[in-house]
Amino acid sequence: MDFLLEPLAYEFFRNSLFASLMVGALCGLIGVYIVLRGMSYIGHGLSHAAFGGAVVGFTLGLNFYVGAGAMGLLAAVLINQVAKGGKIKSDAAIGIVTTAFFALGIAIISRVRTFTQSFEAALFGNILGVTSEDLTVIALVTAFTMVTVFLMYKPLLFSTFDNEAARVFGINTGIVQLMFSFILTLAIIASMNIVGVTMIAATLVIPAITARMLTDSFSRMIIYSTLIGALMGVVGMYLSYIFNAASGATIVLFGASLFCLVLLFNYIKERFILHEHIHRHGDVIHSHPHGPRHEQQDQEESGQPRP
Repeated sequence: MDFLLEPLAYEFFRNSLFASLMVGALCGLIGVYIVLRGMSYIGHGLSHAAFGGAVVGFTLGLNFYVGAGAMGLLAAVLINQVAKGGKIKSDAAIGIVTTAFFALGIAIISRVRTFTQSFEAALFGNILGVTSEDLTVIALVTAFTMVTVFLMYKPLLFSTFDNEAARVFGINTGIVQLMFSFILTLAIIASMNIVGVTMIAATLVIPAITARMLTDSFSRMIIYSTLIGALMGVVGMYLSYIFNAASGATIVLFGASLFCLVLLFNYIKERFILHEHIHRHGDVIHSHPHGPRHEQQDQEESGQPRP
C-alpha cells in the first residue's frame, strides 16, 4: 500500500491525480458520442484549432481558455456548416477548418518571436503543472457536461444513431448538434493542458472503443466508457510516478494496453467459447453462437452424460 500512499504526500501529485481522474471521465463520456457518430478525428482536429486560438488569444492579451474556447467553438460551427450540404464529408471539413486554424497559430508564433508564454504544455501536456485554476475549470466543465448529457439524453441518443429520423420525429437536430459541439469544445479546452493537443484524440477514443467491445447497450457503454476513462487517468498517473515517465504518454499507453487486453479477451471468447456451431434438430439445420449453455443442451439432446 505504501506505493499508493507515498505519492499522495505531494501536492502536485494530488492535483494531477484529481485532474487526470476528471479529464479521463469527461473524455470517456464525450467519446461515446464521437465514436458512434464516426467522428473519431474531430477531437484531434478541434484540439489543433483550439491551439491556434490560444496563440491568437495570447497575442491579443486574452486568457488562454478564452482564446482557445472561442476559436474551438468557431471551428466546430464552421465544420457543421461546411458539411451540412452533404457535398463535403465531415472528415474533409474537419481537415480543412482545423488545419487552417492550427496553421494560423503556427504562423503567428513564427512571426512574433517575443512570446513569454510557452505553448509546450498545450502541445504535449503538462499534467504535473496543474494549477488550482486548471482544476476549477476542469471541475466546472465536467459537471456542466454531465448535467447536459443527462438532460439531453434522448435527443443526443436519437440524433447520434439516425439524424434524419430524429428530425422527422420533431427533434431540433441543429440545436442538438450545436450543444454537442459546445460541450465537446469545452471538454477539449479543459483537457488540453493535461494531455496535450497531440494525445487528446486517444483519451477521447480509447475508452469509448474499449467500452463498445464490452457491451452492445448504449447506456452501459456510457457508464463503462466513463469508468474506463477515469481508470486510465488514475492508473496512468501512478505508473507515470513509478516509472518516472511522461504522464500524458503513460496514460495513453495504459489505455492502449487496456484496449489490447479487451480485444484479446473478445477474440478468445469468440474463438473458443462463443464459436458458431451448426445444429440439426430433426429436419431443421441452423447455426448460432455456441457457449457452455448450448454444450449442456447438446449433451442432453444427444443423451450424453454431463462431465
